[in-house]
Amino acid sequence: MKSLMGVVNLDHDQDLLHELTYFRSVAGVPFGGRYRMIDFVLSNMVNSGIQDIAVFARNKYRSLMDHLGTGAPWDLNRKRGGLFILPPDWNDPTDISKGDLRHFHNHRDFFHRGNADHVLVSGSQFISKVDYEDAFKRHQETKADVTVLYKKVDQLEPEDRYRMKLEFDSFGNVKSITNDEMNSNLYMQMYIIRKELLLELLNHCIGYHKQDLFVDGIMSNLNELAIRAYEYKGYLSIISSVASYYKHSMDLLKPEIYQSLFLAGSPIYTKIKDEPPAKYVNGSEVSNSLVANGCVIEGHVENSILFRGVYVAKGVSIKNSIIMQRCYIHEDTHLDHVILDKDILISPNRQFAGAPEQPFVIAKRKAM
Repeated sequence: MKSLMGVVNLDHDQDLLHELTYFRSVAGVPFGGRYRMIDFVLSNMVNSGIQDIAVFARNKYRSLMDHLGTGAPWDLNRKRGGLFILPPDWNDPTDISKGDLRHFHNHRDFFHRGNADHVLVSGSQFISKVDYEDAFKRHQETKADVTVLYKKVDQLEPEDRYRMKLEFDSFGNVKSITNDEMNSNLYMQMYIIRKELLLELLNHCIGYHKQDLFVDGIMSNLNELAIRAYEYKGYLSIISSVASYYKHSMDLLKPEIYQSLFLAGSPIYTKIKDEPPAKYVNGSEVSNSLVANGCVIEGHVENSILFRGVYVAKGVSIKNSIIMQRCYIHEDTHLDHVILDKDILISPNRQFAGAPEQPFVIAKRKAM
């Protein structure tokens, strides 16, 4: 889809994952046994035919850059276009831009050099399988200046009550964007806009000392712009807290959710790592769990997610837990409602337990 380019704007991702984001951005948080959060929006863009994608990263992006590399797993390692990881570049002494306007202003070359005449802007905290091609088709059919994507949810989660919601008329024209806790039309931090209009709004916002392109450029001009709403009807989870990360991760153990996200339609791509299949030693017991390649299981695993290269020794019991890459769990340890980040060593005869609404979390590279 050469007429649409993508921007993954990480400025608005809420960093409320505590130990999981001590050393990485929210976009780089592991999810689902082998993926990172950013994999979903990138894969959706690529599966929709978008060939030029920029990632606006502000802080803690070393892990993210290591994961994305040249963009090869998403077929974005191209001679022309492809993936652009754009960290802060605030070296212009005459620059008066603020907030996320600084990214758009200081990386104007990405927009000027691209051949597309429309831009898709998205965050990374919404786990979904959006067909942006269909959304863009609707954008063109309605002759919209901006098309915002939303999901009508059956029940609001506690952390959703004060998110941005859409109010629109029967024709799909957005009339208001509010934080009404009773509104169930969740704005998904995704919108499509004409590139020329984006640059015009950018200049206007900077000229009037604003700092947020969506809030100050789009929300403040609802009456002047033709803003349409596009309803996404597929699977959606929003990761904005440790509790929501745990809940939506464990939902993947439900076959219908796992199939809708990973087995139906286009694939979700991620960094390729060649490791042997998981090994289940005689006497091990595993039930209702996701176990990635490279794991060695000698103990008991139930209702849990194990990332690549996890070692579970004899006598270990893991229940209702998320164990990330290369964790080593020694004999006779018991874990229940626990999240272990990467490269953690758990000594023998230890017990750690949390609760569904407050799992016990251990930051990466620790020995306990």
